[in-house]
Amino acid sequence: MAVPKKRTGHSAQGHRRSNWKATKPATTKCPKCGETQLTHTVCTACGYYKGKAVSIKSPDYVETPVEAKKATKKAAPKKAEKVVVEEPKVEEVVEVVEEKAEATETVEETKEETTTEE
Repeated sequence: MAVPKKRTGHSAQGHRRSNWKATKPATTKCPKCGETQLTHTVCTACGYYKGKAVSIKSPDYVETPVEAKKATKKAAPKKAEKVVVEEPKVEEVVEVVEEKAEATETVEETKEETTTEE
């Protein structure tokens, strides 16, 4: 870490801090109650912001359910769903095996017929 060789003098310190000025915050008057308030904030006196009741202090305030607020957010992209492959039932497998067995028997019979004729 860098360490200064010499201490900063009062004059140099003052020159550096010359631009540290306090600024007056921007204020406006509340359209509902006329109270002075910071701009872009809820009125601390009546609880309104941009003509809408947003604080418990306002008499027209209606509390919205938490679930409704969550629904307004953007939904995250859905993950790809897993494809479920249905396995054939035992009865279907037995039928397929029997069909294959019959097919091989007919092929064997036709081979035997061709060999005996020659």
